[in-house]
Amino acid sequence: MSTEQLSIAITGAGGAGVISCGELLLQAWARLGGRGLLRKAYGPQIRGGESAALLKLTERERYTASSNYDVVLALDWANFSRFEEEIRLGSDTWVICEPADDLPDSVVAAGPNILRVPLAELAAASHADGRENMLALGLLGSLLGLPAASLCELSGQKLARKPQSYREAATACIERGANEKLDCQLQVPPLGGKDLWYLSGNQAAGLGALEAGIRFVAAYPITPASDVLEWMAGGLEQLGGHLVQAEDELAAINMTIGAAFGGVPAFTATSGPGLALMTESIGLAVASETPVTVFNVMRGGPSTGIPTKSEQSDLNIALNGLHGDAPHLVLAPLDIADCVFTTGWAVSLAQQLQTAAIVLSDQFIGQSTAVVSEPRRCENIVPAILPALEEGDYLRYKLTTSGISTMASPGDVDRRFTADGLEHNEKGTPSAKQSDHQSQLDKRADKLADFDFGEDWGCTSGSGSVALLCFGSSSAPVAEAAALLTGRGVDARVISLRLLAPLQVVALTDTLAGCEQLIVVEQNHSGQLFHYLKGQMDFQQQVHSYAMAGPVPLNPQSIAQRVLEVTGK
Repeated sequence: MSTEQLSIAITGAGGAGVISCGELLLQAWARLGGRGLLRKAYGPQIRGGESAALLKLTERERYTASSNYDVVLALDWANFSRFEEEIRLGSDTWVICEPADDLPDSVVAAGPNILRVPLAELAAASHADGRENMLALGLLGSLLGLPAASLCELSGQKLARKPQSYREAATACIERGANEKLDCQLQVPPLGGKDLWYLSGNQAAGLGALEAGIRFVAAYPITPASDVLEWMAGGLEQLGGHLVQAEDELAAINMTIGAAFGGVPAFTATSGPGLALMTESIGLAVASETPVTVFNVMRGGPSTGIPTKSEQSDLNIALNGLHGDAPHLVLAPLDIADCVFTTGWAVSLAQQLQTAAIVLSDQFIGQSTAVVSEPRRCENIVPAILPALEEGDYLRYKLTTSGISTMASPGDVDRRFTADGLEHNEKGTPSAKQSDHQSQLDKRADKLADFDFGEDWGCTSGSGSVALLCFGSSSAPVAEAAALLTGRGVDARVISLRLLAPLQVVALTDTLAGCEQLIVVEQNHSGQLFHYLKGQMDFQQQVHSYAMAGPVPLNPQSIAQRVLEVTGK
């Protein structure tokens, strides 16, 4: 039997291997042509605490967080209460746990089906180094109809650098789990997808950056952006590039600007606290018209906040965090696969427009892994046409029709110029003259305002009188909410913004033509996108806000309910 989706939660203490179990399960599923999403949930502790692998196996690729779970396998219940808002059970949920476990009150209240399996005992009997997570992998794989041989092969690859006894133990436990017969039958989604990719949002972003020409990366590790850098390191080496782990975020952004000043496309990745430290230097990149790309994987804030959970709350600082009038680019990938295109596009735009680009991903997109069709690439973007160099005195910041001037590299003969944070004239010589300040402010603003960004500023669908507008990871739950609304007789159009600054006011106004109600959906406490749009647009529609703080992902049913309240239907 088959169904459109099946959700599985594997929970346990940090270090118990539940994430590895979830990864291997999704990889084996993908091998057979199955689609799915793996969300990784961690506690904020450096070591220990809670962790959960949250799997959603699906027939299609619109990946939202599951509202409830069909199967929950608990290696232990010690920290389950911290997941109660994310892992919802019902009377049709199957719970697999140890025979002697006392179930949390919330689990008992849900009235699920309980399957008690001696996971630790079976793992120990399978091999002296046996672990419960590998036994659970074989058990869950059997319920999904996955070949044990495939799971053993994948675990062997994952443990390739471990002692031989580890691989033997994993194989023994997987096979023992696969042979364990449970009184449980699951309806699974259909298989058979072709040419599917298995990647996380952070990996997709790294791929997009490398394909767009990034050859230097400087960064300081920070959750949840560190694995962008870990993944890019190997690729950079193969392409002749370099990655430097800086001593802090201040050093990282300045190294990035220095490399870009030297003519090497440069990139850094961080999260909210790191972006806060980088803002002064990003202003230097704007003032000196040096192209850099800053990839920001948002997490719960402010301050240290909730470093392992998702929230779209860095929009304000990305848009307005630079002091002075500092026009720059702000973009946001719409989903995991779109990280490839959007990050590559951001790099290309930064290079073309000689400015800073900030890309807003988040923990949900960045650290989740999905099985997707081959992602769209940005290979066909046309490079900027720079004014030809003229004989005589070189003017780095020459006032041109496009606002883009030819950028020389250090060492170019007769192309010397000053590049620093001071206001300057066309030559680059520091100047406090009002006329120079005005002309350079106009230059930096107009080159972004007048640039033709084409149709990729956002993604739109539907044509109803009600519009749902969002950005980034909100796109999938908003699209699903629109589908729910269609079933209730409400035709809603969806507008997902990819380019947030400069806001494409004319294109957005045209897209909203015929709408009567507009609901701005985002995952933060203060409605940052809502207030930004109200300040930029002269809306003809009634505009409403649906803003929910993290860390629990946006729920399509709740979004749809808000729309019904607004429309009175």
